[in-house]
Amino acid sequence: MNYVRTGMLMAGLTALFGAVGYLLGGGGGMLMALGFAAVTNLFSYWNSDRLALAAHNAQEVDAATAPELYGMVRDLAARANMPMPRVYLIHEDQPNAFATGRNPQNAAVAATTGILRTLSYEELAGVMAHELAHIKNHDTLTMTITATFAGAISSLVTFGMFFGSRDNRPNFIVQILLSILAPMAAALIQMAISRSREYEADKLGGQICGNPIWLADALAKIAAGVQHIPNETAEAKPATAHMFIINPLTGGGMDNLFSTHPDTGNRIAALMEQARAMGIGTSAAGAGFAAQAGNRPWGQAGGSPWDNPPHQPGPWG
Repeated sequence: MNYVRTGMLMAGLTALFGAVGYLLGGGGGMLMALGFAAVTNLFSYWNSDRLALAAHNAQEVDAATAPELYGMVRDLAARANMPMPRVYLIHEDQPNAFATGRNPQNAAVAATTGILRTLSYEELAGVMAHELAHIKNHDTLTMTITATFAGAISSLVTFGMFFGSRDNRPNFIVQILLSILAPMAAALIQMAISRSREYEADKLGGQICGNPIWLADALAKIAAGVQHIPNETAEAKPATAHMFIINPLTGGGMDNLFSTHPDTGNRIAALMEQARAMGIGTSAAGAGFAAQAGNRPWGQAGGSPWDNPPHQPGPWG
């Protein structure tokens, strides 16, 4: 049902784009609007990953510069039966992560230094599995297109109001309403699609890493970290907020029309239910990892997260 819902929302976003073009310029305006959408989406299709990574000053790492993180992603990708994505590190104190790329063959995952200091090895495996799930489900492309559409609708309204033909331009009141309601409607659709894809990525991520409780514990820690540690880059570029596993602009977010992410408590509850369905008990698998909140599982305090071997191996080997 999530896939059906996403498809319907994408269709609604396309229809909204065409409708705005029609209201601003009649039939010709609608065709121009859809043509503009095609051009902008083509650009974003080829360049979205580079733009997103550059926006957050992400640095690519490999088996030599970050062997543990790189090896974790490699092993998880093998478990998911998908190509190995490029791996990036963002020098940012806030714990967070995101995935980007137009398809599994041209994808990347990025983690902040803050998340390496915050999570245990197993919890980070759950987060990376979640990001790989986004790639495997082609969510990175879907969200790029929706973000492009939402931004293009705002640009289209502005362009139509100031440069559109006077013969086809709607009256002043309609123009004002369009300038307010059209971008808002586009943003609401974008947020709804984002929330739907997060639930699906959580579910598949729990399957990939082998233990949904690890991801549930990670979400709780990340949400707590976001509440107390601002991400100045994300604040300056809020259009990228929907990409992160937890909204970097707020500490939580409600499961409503105005949130880019589902409520963290609801996501954790769904993951715990998934763990029970898989026969994984919290006493055996979850409590131990949750109790590590104050530990630095990657090494000694102040050291690089890849300087020392992990305390515990992952479930994949």
